[in-house]
Amino acid sequence: MRFSRFFTLLTFSLATASCSIFHRDKPAPVVETVRTPDSPTPPTAARDLADVMATDLQLTPEQTGRVRSILSNTVTQANAAKEKFPPKSPQLLAEQKRINAASQRELQQTLGPVKFKQFIANQRKMAAEMQQRQK
Repeated sequence: MRFSRFFTLLTFSLATASCSIFHRDKPAPVVETVRTPDSPTPPTAARDLADVMATDLQLTPEQTGRVRSILSNTVTQANAAKEKFPPKSPQLLAEQKRINAASQRELQQTLGPVKFKQFIANQRKMAAEMQQRQK
């Protein structure tokens, strides 16, 4: 009889202790936003890429501001095109090509031939750095 009371008490105390000890500080589940190619580009992407470019290309503050403005405008136009045209449609691809060409021309004027060539050569590296900043 004593053993059964002891066993019941032990079981009860372990059950309640385990609930409060092991489950009290359980972290909340991690929820990540999944971006697809059709998702709008976040406005912070322009800022992050401009910051990476400023560091890698050693841009002046004036150039950095101009690059940030160009990239911000590019993101705005690209997101508007994604809303206007169906995903992967020829119209969307043509509009994206036009937007990117205009952006490249503006960047080339802002950066000058030497830094623009350096930008083109380092684009993949800069894109990887930008992705790291967005996490």
